[in-house]
Amino acid sequence: MTANFESNVQYIKYLVNKEVSKRFFDGTLDSSIDTVREIAEEIIPGPKALFRCCIYKERHIIEDRVHLVMEPSKENRVINVLDSACDECPIDRFVVTEACRGCLGHKCKEVCPKNAITIVNHRSYINQELCIECGRCKQVCPFNAISEVKRPCIRACSVGAVKMDENRKAMIDHEKCISCGACIYQCPFGAIVDKSFIVDVLHLLKNSWNNTNYHVYAVVAPAGSSQFPKIKTGQLYAAIKELGFHDVIEAAIGADMVSAFEATEFAETVDEMGWKTSSCCPAFVDYVEKNYPNLKEHISTAVSPMIAIGRAIKAKDEKAKVIFIGPCTAKKVEMKQEAVQDAIDNVITFEELQAVFDAKGIDLEHMEEKTGDMASSFGRNFGRTGGLTESVERTIHAAGLQVDLKPIRCNGVEECIKALKMASFGKLDGNFIEGMICKHGCTGGAASLLHDAKGIDLINRHAKEASTDNPLDILATYPIQDIDMERVHHEKA
Repeated sequence: MTANFESNVQYIKYLVNKEVSKRFFDGTLDSSIDTVREIAEEIIPGPKALFRCCIYKERHIIEDRVHLVMEPSKENRVINVLDSACDECPIDRFVVTEACRGCLGHKCKEVCPKNAITIVNHRSYINQELCIECGRCKQVCPFNAISEVKRPCIRACSVGAVKMDENRKAMIDHEKCISCGACIYQCPFGAIVDKSFIVDVLHLLKNSWNNTNYHVYAVVAPAGSSQFPKIKTGQLYAAIKELGFHDVIEAAIGADMVSAFEATEFAETVDEMGWKTSSCCPAFVDYVEKNYPNLKEHISTAVSPMIAIGRAIKAKDEKAKVIFIGPCTAKKVEMKQEAVQDAIDNVITFEELQAVFDAKGIDLEHMEEKTGDMASSFGRNFGRTGGLTESVERTIHAAGLQVDLKPIRCNGVEECIKALKMASFGKLDGNFIEGMICKHGCTGGAASLLHDAKGIDLINRHAKEASTDNPLDILATYPIQDIDMERVHHEKA
């Protein structure tokens, strides 16, 4: 079963990952120029170009992509710009439209710090060579006659981390970037990419010698149930095990553990703190730390579900190596953070997983379902907006905690920003912020195969198949008292 892709950008990424994985399985993968060139020619056979000016440009881009997959940047930055693929979008961001009335005030001209605006035939004109795109002219125009057109990558980044360099190519301001991957998903040329660890994971599986040297566990995010709609989630887990994993565990079990911890922490601290936020979304935590460091103490000290279940697995099995599989690019940053780097050995995405399946010829639709440790229905609902809040509410009730939870469910980065602004002004209408940077929650993650709202229904369906609706029931299998559930939030550099 091959996935249906939302765009050619996603498809090209898939083809590169598939071809690299296939050669790994065949034992023919190396980083030589000849191998890289062969992969590019396999994907772009010619003679006609598919998406660029010529096949040579296309192959050059593919070669750069292959290099990034086989030899990820040694820097910790996960989100990077592929210069060869950037179209340098020839967009004039601010343009005077026909609505200009040639008014006497000329506020646009007076406010421009670079004298980029002149009056020609009683109408304003913007010299794009001088314009620095500050937007002051648009703000003061009484007729709203100045239009603004943003590059897709810049428009996608609500935290202002994507900018243009002197050559009009995209660049990432890593001091602001929260690694959410929104720019990756929105760039129509695939010029912004996330670091891939797919080859590292394949090596880890191979070197386990069929899990005799060590045991490689796959931890699958709750959003997994929304990414492969043609099969059952149990078939997905069976297919993952077929890749050579020792076992497949639901990250939703970690979500149940986090719910128990956050519910107790909230009950014990909310009166003193006034309000708290969730901590399971690493991009949200990063945004708070970079933009509202004075609010950092309001973030829950709980680790994310990924870290919780990773630590739980390693507490049970001293030979364990843990790979997280999910829709989130920010998880690739989180796994390396000093406070939690003991828990997860590597991360791959659902996009990458699909490519590995197809490279190995695994037919998901004919797999027998795998059953094993199961999370609660509320733990599984962590994969969508509101699921975390519902789980904490259920845990508060199940544990008999005497506390009133007044949640604010943030569906996407804009709502997160709004809630934090209100909190900083002391006007928050609630006492618990559920911070989810991606629209619809994790099911809308940048590295998802599918991003539409149908994913919510698929997550809800999988949740209903759980054997319990009480997150506390899971703690009998994974005792929370034996696991370090806290993390220390890193200081802003």
